[in-house]
Amino acid sequence: MLNSSLKQLSAALAVKKISSVELTGLFLDRIEALNPAINAFITVDREKSLGEARVADARIAAGNAGPLTGIPVAHKDIFCAEGWLTTCGSKMLSNFVSPYDAHVIARFKAAGTVTLGKTNMDEFAMGSSNETSYYGPVKNPWDIGRVPGGSSGGAAACIAARMAPAATGTDTGGSIRQPAALCGLTGLKPTYGVVSRYGMIAFASSLDQGGPMAKSAEDCALLLSAMAGFDARDSTSLERPAEDYSRSLDAPLAGLKIGLPKEFFGEGMDADVRAAVEEALAQYRKLGAVTVEVSLPNSRLSVPAYYVLAPAEASSNLSRFDGVRYGYRAPEYGDLKDMYQKSRAQGFGSEVKRRILIGAYVLSHGYYDAYYLQAQRLRRLIAQDFEAAFQVCDVIMSPTSPSVAFAFGAKSADPVQMYLSDIYTISTNLAGLPGMSLPCGFGAGNMPVGLQLIGNYFDEARMLNVAHQYQQVTDWHLRMPAV
Repeated sequence: MLNSSLKQLSAALAVKKISSVELTGLFLDRIEALNPAINAFITVDREKSLGEARVADARIAAGNAGPLTGIPVAHKDIFCAEGWLTTCGSKMLSNFVSPYDAHVIARFKAAGTVTLGKTNMDEFAMGSSNETSYYGPVKNPWDIGRVPGGSSGGAAACIAARMAPAATGTDTGGSIRQPAALCGLTGLKPTYGVVSRYGMIAFASSLDQGGPMAKSAEDCALLLSAMAGFDARDSTSLERPAEDYSRSLDAPLAGLKIGLPKEFFGEGMDADVRAAVEEALAQYRKLGAVTVEVSLPNSRLSVPAYYVLAPAEASSNLSRFDGVRYGYRAPEYGDLKDMYQKSRAQGFGSEVKRRILIGAYVLSHGYYDAYYLQAQRLRRLIAQDFEAAFQVCDVIMSPTSPSVAFAFGAKSADPVQMYLSDIYTISTNLAGLPGMSLPCGFGAGNMPVGLQLIGNYFDEARMLNVAHQYQQVTDWHLRMPAV
């Protein structure tokens, strides 16, 4: 059961091979055994989870089950969940129990899933290694001396360690894809606006997007079908017809045009990562795809543009703590704003402080035009580069991260080196495009390597098809760490 796909778990539940209570108990027992070493979960409530499982079993017995009914899912602790502690990895929210559900949580409830718990993360999603959490760093299950990536590191680690079959994450500059790569998982960031941000505590509102993390593309397709959907409470939510993201999984790849950005295959990529990615590209050619070189000339400016725009939005969000607009609280609740005012004296972690200061600086009088507006112009140029590339290719591929997971402390003293961990992922967020990472091999220290796929707007189904076909002829996504 621990290594089964969501489809296999759903089938087992349907024929009463196992009950949701038994399945949930299995994962809760594994969390109890492994979480002290991995630190992937901030909050677990066995009785609450088993209560949800009993409701799911009754729904299955009544013949009202969907494909995810009874499946245990972990949620990144950035999503407000009614009755659950919701901390965002910060001391500031260490006693905040959400009075309402984020839209994503409500969608999963409607699908009949069971909440396993809330996963650890970089404080307010500001980090690339999960070293900034007030609750301590998450350990990579492949090597507990290394980082799992961030900010969705707890979500990635709990799946890799088989403490959960799937989890939700959020991605502002790579925070789903990078930890998925470093932990050997599949993770998908949808097109901006496909998944509602209501009740998802904001980092940078024009960049944040929730998405699924699981073992395989097939699993992510099922999860995204549940997560996606219009929400009038989020002004950036897109009103589009519902999609079955698994509809194209089995389509052949003959004639698929894969764009390889020359800027992503130059210096800066470790040799072991390059070797794994090249082997994956060779496998795609065997599946009938062809590769073409494309250019994203402004991608080299994505890191500086991002680290102007994201801190500016973070500074604005955290200073105003606008719960009504950004979903920190429902409009009728004022307690969280009061908590913020009382808790400011406690201070944020060093990385949050750093980004708030950067944001305040670039938004200040005399610097707004020189930095913030210039970064917005660069963002448009980056999007235009992608538009040109998709004129000659169907999907873009690259490494997800320039290296495999690094050791704790290796980059924490040098913020620039830490920020460069997301060099291949940030431009996708700036353009609002969908992107995903899937495991494609192992590098130094037997650590996972991730292959990044970038699709055109609303092309998630094709991306999932491209990933699924690769996973039908490889088994990287089925490999488990020794833990």
